[in-house]
Amino acid sequence: MDNRQAIGSWLSGPRAAAEEMGVDFGHPGQRLGLPQEGSGSVARFGRRLGAVALDWVGCQLIAYGLITGGDLTAAGNWTLALFVSLSILTVGTVGSTPGKRLLGLRVVSENGGRLGIGRVILRTLLLAVVIPALIWDRDGRGLHDRLSRAVQVRI
Repeated sequence: MDNRQAIGSWLSGPRAAAEEMGVDFGHPGQRLGLPQEGSGSVARFGRRLGAVALDWVGCQLIAYGLITGGDLTAAGNWTLALFVSLSILTVGTVGSTPGKRLLGLRVVSENGGRLGIGRVILRTLLLAVVIPALIWDRDGRGLHDRLSRAVQVRI
């Protein structure tokens, strides 16, 4: 390996370097028995981020317009409270928030079933902290999903 290859592998990251050496990581969700594409496959980061953004904006509009009467300082705290409540209620009952539903996503257990209420609460509180959602594994699951043994899939 010459210097250019060594620098190139450093810049492209450890996964690319491992793949060049012949390591097969498979597709996201393969370790969980999920298909590569289509219904039931692991949701990609862009869709997940879009769904959270839609839910957050919806909660922000409700907090700003209906609860605080236009007080921006109080709207932030109400937005977070509404977001947590919305997530717990909707993921706990139907498996997806309004934003996830609009973008064709659903939250399921690793084995494909529904999440229990305890795992939904854990997942939502970790999502509200934000940092666990920004750390994800090779299957594209955030730390909040891993710790609650959940996976977001396409419907």
